[in-house]
Amino acid sequence: MAKSKKKFKTEVQELLNLVIHSLYSNTDIFIRELVSNGSDAIDKLRFESLTKSELIDNVSSLKIKIIPDKASNTITVSDNGIGMTREEVETNLGTIAHSGTRAFLDQLKENVTDSPDLIGQFGVGFYASFMVADKVKVISRKAGQSSAVKWESSGDGSYTIDDTEKECNGTDVILSLRDDKKDYLEEWTIKRVIKQYSDFVEYPVTMDVSREETPGDKEGNEIKDTEKVTVIEEETLNSMKAIWMRPKKDVKDAEYNEFYKHISHDYTDPLSKIHYFAEGAIEFRALLYLPSKAPFDLFTRDERKGIHLYVKRVFIMDDCKELMPEYLRFVKGVVESNDLPLNVSREILQEDALIKKIQKSLVTKILSTLKEMKDKKLEDYLTFYKEFGPVFKEGMHFDFANKEKIQELIMYESSKTNSGELIPLKDYLNRMQTDQKEIYYISGENRESAENSPHLEIFKKNDIEVLFLTDPIDEWVTQSLTEYDGKKLKAIDRGDIELDFLKDKEKSEKSAKADDKKYKNLIKHIKSKLEDRVKDVKVSSRLTDSASCLVNDEFGMSAHMEKIMKSMNQDSPPSKRVLEINPKHPVAKIILTLFKNDTKNKKLNDYIELLYDQALITEGTPIKDPLKFNKLISELMVFEGKKLTEKK
Repeated sequence: MAKSKKKFKTEVQELLNLVIHSLYSNTDIFIRELVSNGSDAIDKLRFESLTKSELIDNVSSLKIKIIPDKASNTITVSDNGIGMTREEVETNLGTIAHSGTRAFLDQLKENVTDSPDLIGQFGVGFYASFMVADKVKVISRKAGQSSAVKWESSGDGSYTIDDTEKECNGTDVILSLRDDKKDYLEEWTIKRVIKQYSDFVEYPVTMDVSREETPGDKEGNEIKDTEKVTVIEEETLNSMKAIWMRPKKDVKDAEYNEFYKHISHDYTDPLSKIHYFAEGAIEFRALLYLPSKAPFDLFTRDERKGIHLYVKRVFIMDDCKELMPEYLRFVKGVVESNDLPLNVSREILQEDALIKKIQKSLVTKILSTLKEMKDKKLEDYLTFYKEFGPVFKEGMHFDFANKEKIQELIMYESSKTNSGELIPLKDYLNRMQTDQKEIYYISGENRESAENSPHLEIFKKNDIEVLFLTDPIDEWVTQSLTEYDGKKLKAIDRGDIELDFLKDKEKSEKSAKADDKKYKNLIKHIKSKLEDRVKDVKVSSRLTDSASCLVNDEFGMSAHMEKIMKSMNQDSPPSKRVLEINPKHPVAKIILTLFKNDTKNKKLNDYIELLYDQALITEGTPIKDPLKFNKLISELMVFEGKKLTEKK
């Protein structure tokens, strides 16, 4: 295939400029990224060789080699891994941040100071090469194929791709260093970087090292008065110790953190780690990490590198979904077992009973770690929960076996907490009023909308705590979280509210009966006027300050959930709600007077329309005819203004 020159896809020049000039404070990162990529390529080759043994002649020959060349001012990172085809080179190197370049750029511009946190979210570590290089060349040959491909770019928004020759499979990344980055050609610099960042890589990271020696005789004794000669030997720079196989006491925090960054391509330190060895019916080793920060595309990203699975030191896959349920998909780490068959495949994994046992053990360990963190390191737990709470709460619906453990870890804001302060359900129970039988909550877009809801008025008046469910997933979670410790969860914007435990219960009931009788005929009239829009009209027992509000059926979809469904382009049948009127409000009294004087009075119907529109606006639902609403408000203001003027 002929040589071709192509443009990078979508706004890549802008992205490259950010990578080169803004993202990294430490240019050593480029070596770590290239070594990690080489390690991944060898992992993939070993996996392929399980069914195609001819791909590897000798496992011990697998390595990553660093070749500094002062004469040509280049540094090469070479691996003999799986290699790439021409199409794979274009996909992997010609499309940067394909999970959303525009969104990535927007996020970078807003958070330039924190931007290294974002790199791992899009797999653009390779492009850190342009921090130190004027030109980057990639030569790759796919294992099992005879042809090779050459990719070349100067980071100017375009690249060339052409056929070439390569002696063996694998990938060579050749960087032409800028004049101010020549220190990366020095042996001591390369050794320092590898030791710091890539000491735990499973495969040898080698380099030809030169040293001077005095020649010796046949027995190896030095020959005096002879000139020293330069000897070049290939030296392994990393220890290659699988960090998860080592005792915890022998692993430093810095090593744990660097290994996390190696497997996750995240540039922040993890929040917590779980390193343990499981014994019993099945034995395995696990090193798991809880990240400290969620990627902003957590809900949209298709490709994730979660749990790396090894069997008898052979890499199987870097995202073993069968080992971790979806609601814990943010967990990173490594699991190694000798009990699984070496020729395990993705299809077998889905049905392997041993995998399910390992998953059960991992989930139990993670949940117990989170519980301990919540009890002993609340600040760390709140950091975790604010980042991953919306995902973690999915477990209430999907993981029935651990439902009780998960509900102990769920936290919410409430009407008795400060903004941003979260409490567990247990704390709510401890503050419940005497004889209170239900846990009250309200869903909303945010705390402000929930806090200002008219449905909250009776609860504020009686000092009853109400939980604020402000995550889009919360209302869906309540379908599974129906009760806690014997107390049912009750939405205050749905169904009837019965506060039987209040001291003035009898007085309230007597007043409610009197109001029902007084407003009975007006209620029927309002219902006839709004019958195409409301399911029913009632005198409210939950309003103390507002004139009206809309209430859902006990098991109906709330207005908040309807908005969420619409934002997701999900069709949901239009629901009619109950219009509740506050009998103590001056507006209700005026409408009642108008009704008693003249049921055909135009003002009466106008006020009814205003009452309904007010309820819609309060819950955040657009009104059908805003022009008419504004006109009625204006007329009312003129009318009241005239009365005030006449009094003067």
